Amino acid sequence: MTEHRQLTQAAPWVELIATTEDWDRAEAALLVAMLNQLVLIRTFEEYVLELAGAGLVHGPAHSSIGQEGGAVGSILCLSSQDVVNGSHRGHHQFLAKALSHVAPKGLDLTADLPDEVRTVLLRTLGEICGLSRGYSHGRGGSMHLQWKEAGAMGTNAIVGGGVPQAAGFAWANRQAGTDAVSVTYFGDGAVNIGSTLETFNLASAWHLPICFFIENNRYAVSTNVAEATGEPRLSARGLGFAIPSWKVDGMDPLAVHLAMQEALAHMRAGNGPTMIEADTYRYFHQNGPYPGSAFGYRSKAEEAQWRARDPIAQVAGHLVRRGIVSQSGVEEIVRRAKQVMAETGQVLVEPLPGGKPGQRRIKPAEWPDPAFVDVGVRGDLSEFDDAHLAERDTFGGEIVQQKFIDAVAGVMARRMQTDETIVVMGEDVHRLNGGTNGATRGLKEAYPDRVLGTPISENAFAGLGGGIALDGRFKPVVEFMYADFMWVAADQLFNQIGKARHMFGGDGEVPFVLRSKVATGTGYGSQHSMDPAGIFATAPGWRIVAPSTPFDYVGLMNSALRCKDPVVVLEHVDLYTSTGEGPVGDLDYCLPVGKAAVRRKGSQITVITYLSMVHHVLEAVAQLGNVDAEVIDLRWLDRASIDWDTIGESIKKTNNVLIAEQGALGTSYGAWLADEIQRRFFDWLDQPVQRVTGGEASPSISKVLERAAIALSDEVAERLSQITAS
Repeated sequence: MTEHRQLTQAAPWVELIATTEDWDRAEAALLVAMLNQLVLIRTFEEYVLELAGAGLVHGPAHSSIGQEGGAVGSILCLSSQDVVNGSHRGHHQFLAKALSHVAPKGLDLTADLPDEVRTVLLRTLGEICGLSRGYSHGRGGSMHLQWKEAGAMGTNAIVGGGVPQAAGFAWANRQAGTDAVSVTYFGDGAVNIGSTLETFNLASAWHLPICFFIENNRYAVSTNVAEATGEPRLSARGLGFAIPSWKVDGMDPLAVHLAMQEALAHMRAGNGPTMIEADTYRYFHQNGPYPGSAFGYRSKAEEAQWRARDPIAQVAGHLVRRGIVSQSGVEEIVRRAKQVMAETGQVLVEPLPGGKPGQRRIKPAEWPDPAFVDVGVRGDLSEFDDAHLAERDTFGGEIVQQKFIDAVAGVMARRMQTDETIVVMGEDVHRLNGGTNGATRGLKEAYPDRVLGTPISENAFAGLGGGIALDGRFKPVVEFMYADFMWVAADQLFNQIGKARHMFGGDGEVPFVLRSKVATGTGYGSQHSMDPAGIFATAPGWRIVAPSTPFDYVGLMNSALRCKDPVVVLEHVDLYTSTGEGPVGDLDYCLPVGKAAVRRKGSQITVITYLSMVHHVLEAVAQLGNVDAEVIDLRWLDRASIDWDTIGESIKKTNNVLIAEQGALGTSYGAWLADEIQRRFFDWLDQPVQRVTGGEASPSISKVLERAAIALSDEVAERLSQITAS
């Protein structure tokens, strides 16, 4: 007879219900603070919908009306050192955190509000309207609200996109020796997103002080939670990752508050992550001032049932019952909130000149200057003002022949020795004597708490690294074992990390380094062989370096780590075992940002290349013997860092250009570079820019087919012969 043994969960899962006794025990000051904040946030949201209805909000206005209880109940427990982030529907969370920061003892709408409170309301409203005085100068709007000083680290328009970053904030808090926690707010839709589930696992494995706060409002746009999952009790997700989980009535702010207090005690004691599911309800549709029933996906009866349990009415009712606030006092709080919002709006909005009565417009002076459009895509590189810069011909230290991989390991060891903020993470970086190629050799033994072997979950650990970078106290170096894995983490790399500085106003630093390995020619096939340079070059915000010698690797990695922008450091497997000139002793110099290297001078044709292809080009030129080519190693590949001076000087001398790269035609880096060269230097060119690339298809496993799919020295030599013969 088969035996069955009942298994038990590894973490507690409870439903917390606030009783009348809890309401009676709650401090009067707490309940008054709850009511004032709930009313002000509700009134703010109603004013936003009013402006949206008048066409004064460009883009979405994702109202949180009905869901305020979860945000206020949970955030009143937090300090300014604790951090939060949220989803596209995050006005209430942002305001609750910002208001608690400027008024930690609570709001009193019946008295004169402090200027700091009015400023929060004005800047938040300005941001939602896309105006210059907003926290991100109008770039973030309704969905991207950030005020790091208050611990509001950013709301996010990608469902689940902010969850991995919140794990990074939690790691930074713990690594800094504080008891501060991270709370990430997301909805029922994000619970089923891969990056969210990956982050549950990573946070549990690393015992991070993060609370996963699920606002279960029943609908992802119009799809009911019961349609989207077989287990609509979403806090059950925590059990699969041994995360203690609470389920509460999100319309009951005190129940949420009590659950968060228990979760905080668990996290502040160093016991790892928690999960809270708050059952709540958004009164309006996904976007705008109409209820969901107007679109047919829920009934008016359902909406009425939820409105009958309104969080403001619940708190007000208990305050009146206990004699703390009278009914007229509640009404006065509501009246004052409306007055405050009307006064706030008058700063931004004025009657439409020549319009009908009641028509309004945004005051013209409030709009951002159009010239601000690209400011802050990247930083100004002022961090290099005092950098120790060197080139090979100006370097005064000892130089020896060394393996490329030894330079990789050597400079990382040096930087981790001199900079305690650097943290390295990736798959197997803590094992195998330095990862799969030896790049992190000796680092785990020397710095056990700063070399983190990750689960196989690129989206989660890339996003966690992004959160560490946004936090600003540490510098993450994230390794992808193969460059193809960037597609697995594409949301975090391109929607989050690459856009963060610009999206949140252009001032915030994002010191993030991604080491990405190119394995073309190694027999690893279509999913382990790509060159990602062409993809990263089209993604705003990223800087790209491509070292081809040990000396350059040291200088470029130092520059990447000094840079306050995200930098991808491309490494080719073929180079790891190669030897070349490298430094001994002095591993502290930086190569100048945006400076290419002329590897061979010539007058007949300019060959522009990068990474391992530099050596193949030089080999091809030497093989031909009769082609006087000038070979330029780009080193910096991003749009902002191309060395146009060196390229232009060469083109004006040779009047011919060949761009040589190894990878596939479809993701070609040279495609956009050729276009740019032809627009910049058209008058100096005797013929169109020529290119050598791999084939259209990704490399295959077959040795013969792989060779046919990539470009090496033979392809370069053939094209050079054709060009110079014509």
